[in-house]
Amino acid sequence: MSAALLVIDVQQALCFGGQAAFESERVIDRINLLSARARQAGAPVIMIQHEDAGMLARDSEGWALAQGLVVEASDLVMAKTATDSFHKTALQSELAARGVTQLVICGLQSDFCVDTTTRRALALGFEVTLVSDAHSTCDNGILSAAQISAHHTVTLANIESFGPRATPEVAAQVVF
Repeated sequence: MSAALLVIDVQQALCFGGQAAFESERVIDRINLLSARARQAGAPVIMIQHEDAGMLARDSEGWALAQGLVVEASDLVMAKTATDSFHKTALQSELAARGVTQLVICGLQSDFCVDTTTRRALALGFEVTLVSDAHSTCDNGILSAAQISAHHTVTLANIESFGPRATPEVAAQVVF
């Protein structure tokens, strides 16, 4: 089984300032450890950047990959405009070209792009390792960010209908 690391929306506006995800610097540190291990194992590292007309406008300061996130020249960087990283992008064909059958998913935001991309990956037949301590979001007025992330980790791990499963794993235990 060939794995790839999918890093979703770890961008400046989502990591710093008024819209910063809970413990975003901790998430970045864990993602950097994951990406170093992935590169060492020869697994593709794919950075996804969300783009919209607001704070994530293409080429804006907020759209940039987050300060502190290690990005290497060998990493694939892809833009998206929907919560689903596969929607109207070349992600699926890039994974197929690399023979990828398993995704290790981390990033932002647990309740939007991480959730939607994980569900779509399962529907497309990918086994998913959801890095439980390397995805985050913001409080939503009802639940805290930590509760939201934990809820999505449990919910995604309980989806059986697609066949492939999402398995939660802490960053320190992910193997490529």
